[in-house]
Amino acid sequence: MTAIERLWEDFQLPIRDALHFVDGHSYDVALDPDAPSGFRALPPFGLDGVLENDPSWVSSVDGLAAVDLEREGLLWGGEGSYGSEGFVARLTVDRALVWAIFFMESNPFDRIQLSNNVATFSSTSGVKITVDIDDPRTPIISRRIPAT
Repeated sequence: MTAIERLWEDFQLPIRDALHFVDGHSYDVALDPDAPSGFRALPPFGLDGVLENDPSWVSSVDGLAAVDLEREGLLWGGEGSYGSEGFVARLTVDRALVWAIFFMESNPFDRIQLSNNVATFSSTSGVKITVDIDDPRTPIISRRIPAT
């Protein structure tokens, strides 16, 4: 079991602007309103080392918005332990983690729009994150999502 899986069992994520995959790969991220996705994926890092240095540097997360993907799982967005934190995630049908992105200064994500495999998560402060739900590292060409 990977470090992120262990944290997710308690609905916790590391307090770090980062993208985590269930397979244990983690990437730093940065909010960037000029990027089509609203953020930039940065180099990978070792989550095990981060948690070894400070195992308590985690935030409990709670969902505020969800989109049911039926047999493909669930998209979930919400808040962390502190008012400025927000997260977006894709889960399996069993609510196990596929991937999650945590932001320390986004505010909670409370709205999700889905078009095909592209989702836009919107926070209470107006931050918008647009991702390919199969791999959030995939570049998004346009942030426009057709009305459904």
